[in-house]
Parts: sequence; C-alpha cells; structure tokens
Amino acid sequence: MEVDEVVCLPRLSRVAVCGGTHGNELSGVYLVRELLKARKEAMEKKKEEEEEEEPASVLMVLSNPRATQHCRRYVDADLNRCFTHATLNGPVSDMAPYEMVRARELNTLLGPKGSGEAVDLVCDLHNTTANMGLCLIAYSDCDWICLHIFRHLQRQMPDVPMRFIHFDVSRKESYSLDSVGKHGFAMEIGPQPHGVVRSNIYTAMKDGVQHMLDWIHSFNSGTTFEGGFVDVFTMVKHIDYPRDGQTHDITAAIHPELQDRDFCLLHPEDALFQTFSGETLRYKGIEPLFPFFVNECAYYEKGIALSLARKRHVMIPAVRVQTEAEQQTDEQGFASEEE
Repeated sequence: MEVDEVVCLPRLSRVAVCGGTHGNELSGVYLVRELLKARKEAMEKKKEEEEEEEPASVLMVLSNPRATQHCRRYVDADLNRCFTHATLNGPVSDMAPYEMVRARELNTLLGPKGSGEAVDLVCDLHNTTANMGLCLIAYSDCDWICLHIFRHLQRQMPDVPMRFIHFDVSRKESYSLDSVGKHGFAMEIGPQPHGVVRSNIYTAMKDGVQHMLDWIHSFNSGTTFEGGFVDVFTMVKHIDYPRDGQTHDITAAIHPELQDRDFCLLHPEDALFQTFSGETLRYKGIEPLFPFFVNECAYYEKGIALSLARKRHVMIPAVRVQTEAEQQTDEQGFASEEE
C-alpha cells in the first residue's frame, strides 16, 4: 500500500461513549454522568434557539447501572464478556444473569451487532489498576478509523503515555461491548484502584474522549488525515500466577522488578514472580515480549497475572470521509452484488 493512498470511509454519524461497563471503574462512570449533565444543560439553554445540524449524534450510556449502583465490577457475570452472537441471540430464561439481559438491551440500543443499523463507533471507557497509561484496545490492527483516532490522541496528548493494543480474535469471536459498533475500542486508563476516582486519570480520560470527538467532527467535515506509522502491541498470550497444585491458591506475586513496568520489554530469564517464601521465578519465554495488565486486580479471578505482546510498526493510509456520490456508488455496487 502506498503511503499517499487516500482511503475513503463512510461518515461516522452515530457514536456511543459508554461508561460503567464495569461498575467499579469510576472514571468512565463519572465522565458519562458529567457528559449527560452537560448535554442536558446545553439542550435547555438552546431549546428556544435554532440549532445547527450536529456533525455526529453522540449517545452517552451508563452500561451497567446495577453494578455501578453497588460499585462492583458486575452483579452476576462480567458484562464485557457477554457480547458474543450466541449470548446475544440464544434462548434466555427468567433466571438469566442480569448482565446477559443487560447485554441484549445494549445490543438493541447500539446494534444489532454486525448489522448495518449498528452505531458507527463505540468507545467503551475502562480503568485498570495496572500502570498502563492510556491505551486503546481493539480487535483489529487495520481499522483505520480507530488507528487514526489513536494517532490523533498521541499528537494532542504528548505528555500521556499511550499505546494501541490489538487483541487478535481471528480464530474466535469478539465478546466485549465495543464490538457491537461498526468500529470500536476500549479506552483503558490507569493506574487507578477500583472503586476510586483519581483526578489525573479522570482528566486524561475526559481529554481523550474530547479529542476523539474533535477528530470525528473534523473527519465528518471533510478533513483529509495524512497516513503514517503507529506502533501496535498485539497480544500473544496471558501468564497466570504460580499456584498450589492442590488448593489452586497463588503461591507468588509479581516480582518487584516487574511491578509497574507495563510495556517495558521482558527478556528471557528476567525476574517474573517472587514466591511468598522469597524465591525469584524467572520468565522462561523464548523471545522478549512486552508485558501489560501487570497485576491487574480484576484479573485474579480470570487466572491472569499479566499479558504479553509483540510490538509492530503499522502503516496506516490517509483517510477522508466519503462524498455523497461515492457513498451512492458503493450502495449501488452492494445492491448489485446482492442481486
């Protein structure tokens, strides 16, 4: 692909910003509440004025209100694992977990997943206890919309450590809320303890969302964004804590030399864990990889002490919004294929 090639993409007319998918990750909860409050005040102020057409419709959603009310990650099941087609479309009983029911409600509101009626972009807000800075997490390493938004945030927020994480699900289905949209990503920011809001983390999230919406406004208005390169961290594997063979209890913690060093290259034989008796356990991988989600609190129950990724330099093309004529041509071509 030539660097100067311009890819024309459909307008991003409907965007969803979701917070509280995990009810104890409070930056997203308070930001969505603040955005809803600001929108209400703006609407009241302008209700008697003639408003200009909005470049994009932005829907703010508190994803898991019941878990948020109790300041818990979830009530019955992890909502952010409930967006597979099987869960969304299979039979459901009166005894179904709350999050399964809520996932179907969100799919109706934002989707249906995989359909032409789905919102154009879902940005799902999350916090991590790991020292990861601001990360965009997506299922594709060639979604030019998501990658350009990431590149824009990097330029607008140079003082915030920022990475793009790619979860390769080529052999299985995506399961998180952001997969409902035509484009989507999680905006993950840390470190922040669950059940706590830190002003610096909240502010970074607020700025990130605003810069994302500014980019969408510029894109929809016809701006051409130049191509270039971004670093993409593709997840390779998860590593669990050492465990007792009989009780399955963990027997070690993240080693002090690794703790808080997310995205610092981990080499074979580097210190990985420190047992509770004081022994150092070393990384036995065959290649250096980048650790992230190091000692994430919520992942103890999932059997994940950290994840490992490879870093790649990915070229992204220049992009601009399709003109109406180009969109009509695409639609006619699609209709011809169906016939």
